[in-house]
Amino acid sequence: MPGDTEVDGVAQRVTERLRLPAVLHRLLGRQVPAQREGTPRRSNPDAVVDCAVYVDGRREPGRPHYADAYARSRRARGAFVWLGLHDPDAAVMAAVGRTFGLDDLTVEQALADGHRPTVRRDGEVTLLVLRTAGYVEHAELTDTSEVIDTGDVMVLLGDRFVITVRHGAAGALTPVRADIERRPAVLAEGPWAVAYAVCSRMVDLYLEVAAHVERDLERVEETVFARDRSADIQHIYQLKREVVEFKRAVQPLQSPLRSLLDQRPDGPPRGLRRWFVDVDARLTRAVDRVAAYDDLLNSILQSRLAQLAVDQNNDMRKIAAWAAIAATQTGIAGIYGMNFAGMPELNWRYGYPGALGLMALVAVTLHRLFRRSGWL
Repeated sequence: MPGDTEVDGVAQRVTERLRLPAVLHRLLGRQVPAQREGTPRRSNPDAVVDCAVYVDGRREPGRPHYADAYARSRRARGAFVWLGLHDPDAAVMAAVGRTFGLDDLTVEQALADGHRPTVRRDGEVTLLVLRTAGYVEHAELTDTSEVIDTGDVMVLLGDRFVITVRHGAAGALTPVRADIERRPAVLAEGPWAVAYAVCSRMVDLYLEVAAHVERDLERVEETVFARDRSADIQHIYQLKREVVEFKRAVQPLQSPLRSLLDQRPDGPPRGLRRWFVDVDARLTRAVDRVAAYDDLLNSILQSRLAQLAVDQNNDMRKIAAWAAIAATQTGIAGIYGMNFAGMPELNWRYGYPGALGLMALVAVTLHRLFRRSGWL
């Protein structure tokens, strides 16, 4: 009969080979074997940028699967999980929704992009939608230049979790996570601390993009009012379209953000309200800048249109002046081409040179008069 040691080894090898659950180990009266190094674990989908559990404002080691992280956060006091997603597909978002208890409408909205900034409460989950913005570097402004790249980010806030779903290339949240992890006192406020960090980052991006757009406006303004006036109206209109898109991303956020400052039980905790007030102040500054840029572009566009009208008027006056000069020559030549016998100086020896001299004299006189009046 084999000894107890040999029986233990056989049981352990069988259960590990068949991947039997831990309850079978207990039925066999054996200790659950520790997980060996190299044993495969559940890995997050490619759409998961990062996933972490935070306890009392500090990140727990590792990058667990989001389901394991959520289960761990529910067991620990003062803990929550932050799951970051970028352009998830329907299958990934449906699995995330089942894990965190999201309803079908919330999952469907998280898959789509182009939402208007808003904040609302769906059951136990608060949905916060923000628009992202990024400046696209370009050597020169053309009628097809992409100046501002926009996207959106959705923040889903629960009692023990926060899920950020980002669409588009602009507005990466990796710097947000790194910055807020260096502030454990703020992060200890829970999932709303992440919402504050995301809002703050988006507003900072708005101000950064606004500074770049201001330089583009200065260059356009210089070309419009330069002596050569080389600015093309199509270029100005393209920049106008990009600024309008930027305005649609920035301005609608004011109302949802200010609604978070109300004393609501489902809103940010009291310790974060002053931080949201600071974000709202910076957002107001960004909105004012974008509105001023829009008005300035309207003025530049109207100025350029007025310049084009003046240039066309000048061209028409020049054409009319030259037409008048040509008409006198045509009139003189037409009269002396009638060949009537009674015409003066018709038989004069110097009649032909005299007619040419008269035509030249009239042309020079009219040219000087038009030059003096500014028509030529």
